[in-house]
Amino acid sequence: MQEFTKFPTKTGRRSLSRSISQSSTDSYSSAASYTDSSDDEVSPREKQQTNSKGSSNFCVKNIKQAEFGRREIEIAEQDMSALISLRKRAQGEKPLAGAKIVGCTHITAQTAVLIETLCALGAQCRWSACNIYSTQNEVAAALAEAGVAVFAWKGESEDDFWWCIDRCVNVDGWQANMILDDGGDLTHWVYKKYPNIFKKIRGIVEESVTGVHRLYQLSKAGKLCVPAMNVNDSVTKQKFDNLYCCRESILDGLKRTTDVMFGGKQVVVCGYGEVGKGCCAALKALGAIVYVTEIDPICALQACMDGFRVVKLSEVIRQVDVVITCTGRDGGRPGEHLDRMKNSCIVCNMGHSNTEIDVTSLRTPELTWERVRSQVDHVIWPDGKRVVLLAEGRLLNLSCSTVPTFVLSITATTQVPSQALLLLCDESPSLSCSPDEYVASLHLPSFDAHLTELTDDQAKYLGLNKNGPFKPNYYRSVPLLGAQSLFFRWELHP
Repeated sequence: MQEFTKFPTKTGRRSLSRSISQSSTDSYSSAASYTDSSDDEVSPREKQQTNSKGSSNFCVKNIKQAEFGRREIEIAEQDMSALISLRKRAQGEKPLAGAKIVGCTHITAQTAVLIETLCALGAQCRWSACNIYSTQNEVAAALAEAGVAVFAWKGESEDDFWWCIDRCVNVDGWQANMILDDGGDLTHWVYKKYPNIFKKIRGIVEESVTGVHRLYQLSKAGKLCVPAMNVNDSVTKQKFDNLYCCRESILDGLKRTTDVMFGGKQVVVCGYGEVGKGCCAALKALGAIVYVTEIDPICALQACMDGFRVVKLSEVIRQVDVVITCTGRDGGRPGEHLDRMKNSCIVCNMGHSNTEIDVTSLRTPELTWERVRSQVDHVIWPDGKRVVLLAEGRLLNLSCSTVPTFVLSITATTQVPSQALLLLCDESPSLSCSPDEYVASLHLPSFDAHLTELTDDQAKYLGLNKNGPFKPNYYRSVPLLGAQSLFFRWELHP
């Protein structure tokens, strides 16, 4: 209790209760921060802040929160042992020396471990947030204190969002040669605003469905002139992060924001990709009645075989209690169905793009918005009906709760060698690999798992090397788009 109350605010010691009228710029992170500066109305852009080394090459909510952020990062490191192991193995060789990485991801304790790993391996990094609500302010402060040029805070405006990205890219005397993106906004900004910088980029690493979709659009148009690695489709990202992370975090986000009980509730999940599969599995386990909407007959058949009824949204929209979009791109939004939803229906998005729910159609004079708690709005119709909208249609789990550290370690450990491979790639050689099996092997010791070894006869019969790889390229390869059509392959044993 003494630790909790010893930090005063402008209005005195912080109350344990929280105002229901708190604004969306509430500085509480999704991971229950120790500090709160929600009463501070001064934009971080207008503050003059320096870290203990005298550097002001950052823009965060409050640099004084760095100590708390460092504790968050240390907690995350405990469950990211594989990434830490990779850092210790390679930091002596500095494989990323010469890499100038500009990144745009969620800025959380887990991402901070990735950023500091990249720096330990020799990279110079500048970072912004890919979501206006997902930044943990104290973690951003800890990164700034450690010397990382980070520009992000929780509750940015749209103008702030693009300003932060621009501050990472437009720097005198420093030019990025690598991009690590989540959602494609950074790539889009560099491509549109700084074409000369874009042409000199050595490689792009993209980790989201939405960002990959945008890269493929550029590639089809013949405008992707640099190599880009589709990390999202690597086995260790898609079949682990997208599935297992969402299986746990969907419930966390909904519980924290609405305190809803799922037993007997009717829920419709839009999209049955890896994210949808994880959401449906979690909801079903708690006794919810789950419907699925799909455009892909293969995914629809999978949903049927898993015991879910595949429907059109129009067939169930009047009766469901919760609507969850997770298509990963524009087009999964129930905009035309919002008027038909029942009273108190909860609407949220688990995909990256904030256009999956047609929030624009809700911002009309006829409808009243009422903020009931951080990231929870009641949208009220003239007849009194209200819809509960979470995180203004943005990514629910990282905006309103936390995500499992261990599974993010798998994704982060995939990204590090991806950066190294792209940095080493020049105009001529063709590299071949995905680090999937190597990354998976690094995480097995956490479970005290012991792999079975093939005998010589078994390996000969299967046509495999005894030490792997064990999956064909089409199963585990990470495609490299753009200037070259390559596939990466990483040896299981470093």
